[in-house]
Amino acid sequence: MNNMTVQIPTEEEIVARATQMIPWLREKADAVEKARMVPEDTIQAFQEAGFFRILQPKRWGGYEMNPNVLNKVLIELARGCPSSAWNVMVLGVHPFEVGLLDNTVGDELWSDDNSRLISSSYAPFGTVKAVEGGYILNGEWLTSSGCDHAAGGAFLGGRVADAEGNMEFRSFWVQRSDFEIEDDWFVVGLAGTGSKKLLINEVFVPAYRSHVIGDYCDETHGHVNNLYKMPFFGVFYSAVSSVIIGMAKGMADLYIEHMVPRQNLNQAVGAAVNDPFIKGKLGEAQAKITGAEARVLMNTEEAWKYASKGELVPTDVRVRTFATNQFTGGDCFEAAHMIFKKTSTRGVWLSSPMQRQLRDILVGANHITQNQDNIGELLGGQMLGNPLPQPNPFGVKAQ
Repeated sequence: MNNMTVQIPTEEEIVARATQMIPWLREKADAVEKARMVPEDTIQAFQEAGFFRILQPKRWGGYEMNPNVLNKVLIELARGCPSSAWNVMVLGVHPFEVGLLDNTVGDELWSDDNSRLISSSYAPFGTVKAVEGGYILNGEWLTSSGCDHAAGGAFLGGRVADAEGNMEFRSFWVQRSDFEIEDDWFVVGLAGTGSKKLLINEVFVPAYRSHVIGDYCDETHGHVNNLYKMPFFGVFYSAVSSVIIGMAKGMADLYIEHMVPRQNLNQAVGAAVNDPFIKGKLGEAQAKITGAEARVLMNTEEAWKYASKGELVPTDVRVRTFATNQFTGGDCFEAAHMIFKKTSTRGVWLSSPMQRQLRDILVGANHITQNQDNIGELLGGQMLGNPLPQPNPFGVKAQ
């Protein structure tokens, strides 16, 4: 598969493919939630559209595009089905992570089938022990979205002591034959993501299949292609944020469709479109959604300005983008909840797609990448000249 020729679509072409899928995905969204996983035919449609190749290295048939291409695709897909878009986000980000590792990993993963997908579970639920030549993983890793479709295995997170005895947070590529899946994904929202538990029993992972999780580290940056000089957390966090933005835009879509034909039976204004509060809340919600979208796309573009030229992104840019992306979930949930309240009792029926959309946004906003309560102090402190805490996710060592 090395150096193979691939027909790479333009950004406009691949984003248009996502936009065209919105009605189809919306029709399937209820069934996806009930099945608690995205169906195989939807994943296959995403494969054919090239969504999983956006961040995949060209060496193995990928496109190596600007991460904002994936972000824009995710925004469109989430307007139709949040759970399906979430699977594209998770399964579509991990080819980027392969680009950080030794080429041996990509060869092992994609040499005979470059469409294999990888899921993940980064929270260090299980245990990791350093041994000669690698690591031993054992235990349970929760919430691995899209794992049923991940024939390429999973990236698992764990804490382990380095050579100096300091604890570091690492990611480990584990092959699909080395874990079992336990279906425990019974949740209030994003039920269709199939984010099930992975069971690992004393699995050896060679050292070359692992890297320190963070924006930058000596073992993964410097020798890689330009795309992979992007901060890992910047790419990952912006992708999650993009799905949530798309969910909120989908909520606005549904709200408009609901309100345009509606008549207010107990108010003098008659048509709902003439109600100043209905109009006002929609406008305010749209401002929040637009602001969140502009911020995430701008953050990615600012980092890309450096990486696309083969340069490492400056620390202040990494900190600012990492931090400000995390306010997306709060902004989008506020926007969605604001207009949901104006649907009155009509929005609360299980037959209404708006209640599902709101629950999906609620769960998306609970993701660790949207931890706005804890991040403002780090950003503000860095802007005021405070040293970054040790350890930190930016690869910055104490001076």
